[in-house]
Amino acid sequence: MSLSTRLTERFGIKHPVISAPMAFAAGGALAGAVGAAGGLGLIGGGYGDAAWLDEQFAAAGNQPVGCGFITWSLRKSPEILDAVLARNPKAVFLSFDDPEPFASLIRARSIPVICQVQTVRDAARAIDIGADVVVAQGSEAGGHGERRATMTLVPEIADLIASRSPATLLCAAGGIADGRGLAACLMLGADGAVIGSRFWASREALVHPNMHRAALAACGDDTTRSSVMDIARRIDWPPRFTARVLRNSFTDRWHGREEDLRANADEEAARWRKAWAEGDVDVANTFVGEAAGLIHAIEPAGEILDRIVREAEAAIQGRSRI
Repeated sequence: MSLSTRLTERFGIKHPVISAPMAFAAGGALAGAVGAAGGLGLIGGGYGDAAWLDEQFAAAGNQPVGCGFITWSLRKSPEILDAVLARNPKAVFLSFDDPEPFASLIRARSIPVICQVQTVRDAARAIDIGADVVVAQGSEAGGHGERRATMTLVPEIADLIASRSPATLLCAAGGIADGRGLAACLMLGADGAVIGSRFWASREALVHPNMHRAALAACGDDTTRSSVMDIARRIDWPPRFTARVLRNSFTDRWHGREEDLRANADEEAARWRKAWAEGDVDVANTFVGEAAGLIHAIEPAGEILDRIVREAEAAIQGRSRI
């Protein structure tokens, strides 16, 4: 059982699936489990905690894994990239800012560069700097992103790559949680999929059980894009990016009243942080995408990946509607 694509051939993996490097959730155990099951597992470098990254690479064991960074945050602590490159990761994933000069540093070490983009303009930039893989992220994705939808963004970037840099690989991200989604990505011209929310809902993910339960009870209609959780966490995300999360009393109270939230930042930041630590989903937001309605159980990552690939094979071969 396998789906061979340019992604599997280039990275020497069995399945054309990459686990998204989700900040705080994608640790070494998840990346290692995805890798062991035949995909490409990525640790979420997030906001650059060197000690945490050391722990997570250790948790991956002997399984070769990659690492992803929030690029604008990496600029504040560029030495963290040096430490990761010293581990010879299987790939480095950059998103949410211009990939240079980091992409050149990574490529100089003969490590593949994966650039996640949210617009065609950003895809052109990723091609120009020599990205090995471009990830077209649609707004359905959980966590941070922009406005374009996966269904139209992926083929548009596929056409751009075909005309300008045919050797560059393309993956799709955003709302992909089962075999139908993976098959659709391949039909749209992608070489594989980057999957976040479905692996977020795995036993290996570093997610509070209350947040897992909230996601299982939700559907895509229950998500929203907002910046209020970043204001509450005092993380200065660039204005172009918002985050998709489950709506709760916190977003209901503050979304659309961002200036009022900033005026109450001291009190609300402390309340949000406490809720995050305690798994209080009425205050702290559950970072999951529109794929929430396609997730019905918290399962081992390897089982999730195997099922997605089986379903995709059946869909592509016309054996099942899934």
